[in-house]
Amino acid sequence: QVQLVESGGGLVQPGGSLRLSCTGSGFIFGSYDMTWVRQAPGKGLEWVASITSGGYTTTYRESVRDRFHISRDKANLFLQMNDLKHEDTAVYYCRKGWHTHPTGESQGTQVTVST
Repeated sequence: QVQLVESGGGLVQPGGSLRLSCTGSGFIFGSYDMTWVRQAPGKGLEWVASITSGGYTTTYRESVRDRFHISRDKANLFLQMNDLKHEDTAVYYCRKGWHTHPTGESQGTQVTVST
């Protein structure tokens, strides 16, 4: 059974930083591209960033490209978020697969950017 567990969210002021983590189990983590998506209040799921299985290629949505950094090790997926803005407030989820076809279900981790 595939399990994805996110952590690292919290309340941060605009301009601050957070590092999200995701642990995957029930599948061969290192064999899959991985993706972060988010859902802001009252909005649909939105792709944030993806990384290939080997970690050599990454891609980002335009609004986070210069502020967020996706990375991974053998068992975990990370999202370093810098210079956070109010519009980054959302529940963040990790997903198996490239951003064109992410799969999985999880609880997510809440990120709130507020003064």
